[in-house]
Amino acid sequence: MTLEVVGPYRKSSYSGQENNCVEVAPTANGGRAVRDSKDRSRPSLHFGPASWQTFLAVARDGTSRD
Repeated sequence: MTLEVVGPYRKSSYSGQENNCVEVAPTANGGRAVRDSKDRSRPSLHFGPASWQTFLAVARDGTSRD
């Protein structure tokens, strides 16, 4: 099931002028949609709120919270 994207896609300021990154946008259920900035015609991946929070926690401190 694809959820409605309710905000603009944004890319990290760390990506600089290169377009080799992903873009993230909020979805209707509080999760996030992620797409490839190099090929926006491809489908985006959708993550629910809990999955997105887990991803952020792992990215921050490198440990899984399963």
